[in-house]
Amino acid sequence: MNIVHHGAKTGVTGSCHELIVGKNSLLIDCGLFQGKETRETLDIEFDINNIAALLLTHSHIDHIGRLPWLLAAGFAGPIYATEATAALVPLMLEDGLKIQLGLNSKQCQKALALIHQRIRPVPYDCWAQIVLPTGELIKIRFRPAGHILGSAYIEIQLPTNEIVVFSGDLGPKDTPLLTDPIAPTIAHTLVIESTYGDKPQHQFKQRQQVLKQIIERSLQDGGAIIIPAFSVGRTQELLFDLENIISEADVDPDEASKRIWQSLPVILDSPLAQKVTEQYRYFHELWAKEAKQRRYMGRHPLAFDQCITIDNHADHIELVNRLQHTGEPAIIVAASGMCSGGRVVNYLKALLADKRTDVIFAGYQAQGTTGRALVDGEKVIKIDDQVIDVAAQIHQLSGYSAHAAQQDLVSFVADIEQGPKVIKVVHGALEAQTALAKELRKVKPEAEIIVAASE
Repeated sequence: MNIVHHGAKTGVTGSCHELIVGKNSLLIDCGLFQGKETRETLDIEFDINNIAALLLTHSHIDHIGRLPWLLAAGFAGPIYATEATAALVPLMLEDGLKIQLGLNSKQCQKALALIHQRIRPVPYDCWAQIVLPTGELIKIRFRPAGHILGSAYIEIQLPTNEIVVFSGDLGPKDTPLLTDPIAPTIAHTLVIESTYGDKPQHQFKQRQQVLKQIIERSLQDGGAIIIPAFSVGRTQELLFDLENIISEADVDPDEASKRIWQSLPVILDSPLAQKVTEQYRYFHELWAKEAKQRRYMGRHPLAFDQCITIDNHADHIELVNRLQHTGEPAIIVAASGMCSGGRVVNYLKALLADKRTDVIFAGYQAQGTTGRALVDGEKVIKIDDQVIDVAAQIHQLSGYSAHAAQQDLVSFVADIEQGPKVIKVVHGALEAQTALAKELRKVKPEAEIIVAASE
């Protein structure tokens, strides 16, 4: 058995790992390189002839984005994923192929048809069997990872009965919408992410209160409140908290506060986010206990009355113009999360110069993005060759990360009862990988711990 990393070895995008078993192998994820890690070509640059199957941990583009190129290179095997991931993959890829890569509808449909033919949905916690061309039997099992809807870590039982675990992207504990990841009982070899391996812990419990405070302070000046958000994960977490704030305002003894929240429109202006949110509602059995309780009480955490969806482009442009000229208060949740594209760009171009505007960032902003420039306090930025003077108030809101921080990652590994003998730390900057490895040695001193970025 051997593991080769084709992506996310020295960074956090392009996740792609090959588990070689004798003459054959399994591929775990096949993601797009993004940001400063972007590569000149999307072509698959490794040999795929002996890859028997592809296993997907979740539907983020940095884990699935090169799937069409894998198929174009000749990969003809099955694609295994959880049921929710299988539903989200076509949505995410169609958006990426059309918007990010400029493929036309016919090209998109051809690629998506192939994926529909190959994908094999597997329920959580159920063992599935893969028979290799050599006749050897491998078993795989998807376990909840708590990162986004459908996300999983994967247990792989080899013909030798050795168990290899790929963490995918693990989510933090104690978030209200998705269940916490629970560590496997046995892992002989563990490949674990380290995106926030150098960050001690996220602050989730205060996030809703801080969000409410920022919005109420913003409303004193009027104007729009723009929240750039990724279409899967971040958007749903924000809607979940906004619904709870509005619900609590209904019984608030402060009549002024009650009136403000009861009349404030929450606008979801992202076609992809709308489709993803529908899948979150469909797979409500995967929600955490708190979210399920709200639903059983007759509430609709992801489809409440004040949440207005904008479908077509004409309505989007009309709303942008209206907010620009009226200055009326509204919360707008729109993609993309780093303001590098999508409908949020039009809101920023129209409203950044208005001092009544507030922009709330609830996620990491990569170097070189418009979001990063705003967070860094730049007062003049360029969007689509348009120079804009920034008069808007810019806010950063923590507590919405979909990645586990160091404490939760270490806890996940410490809770493995048997093993691992080998831990490979991937999917992080060198500093994050190194910091996590140092902490893991304290809880698993008997394990060989490998920092992939240093190999």
